[in-house]
Amino acid sequence: MAIKVNSEHLDQIRKHGEKTYPHECCGFLLGTREGETNVLGEVHAAENERQESRETRYLITPEQSNRADGYARARGLGVIGYYHSHPDHPAAPSGYDLDHSCWPGESYIIVAVEQGKSAALNSFTKPDYTHFEQEEILVEEAV
Repeated sequence: MAIKVNSEHLDQIRKHGEKTYPHECCGFLLGTREGETNVLGEVHAAENERQESRETRYLITPEQSNRADGYARARGLGVIGYYHSHPDHPAAPSGYDLDHSCWPGESYIIVAVEQGKSAALNSFTKPDYTHFEQEEILVEEAV
């Protein structure tokens, strides 16, 4: 699997992570699927609704998911995945992420934010419910 993005999408995710530091940011990846590639059309920020441990966890409410889904459908897109930040931790999924994140086939972008500055950014997908696999990020320059 792979995700096709443009450089502006990645900048949006990085800036969101820096803005919410030292708390985790989170949001939706809206787009389409072309074969084995998720094609990102729009980054849709969400509010981390978690009330505690916001440095290591995020919460997207069902209401936020419903709004994002409706917004995407109105534009001919779908929710193809999610993104979030890991403040002062690597850009790799945790065990908690495995249990509480995306569905198989969706993309899951994680940006590391070190001392308030974005660092590594990786994308993963779940082939099933047991593990993540890192997926290739195909970057196109924004027009």
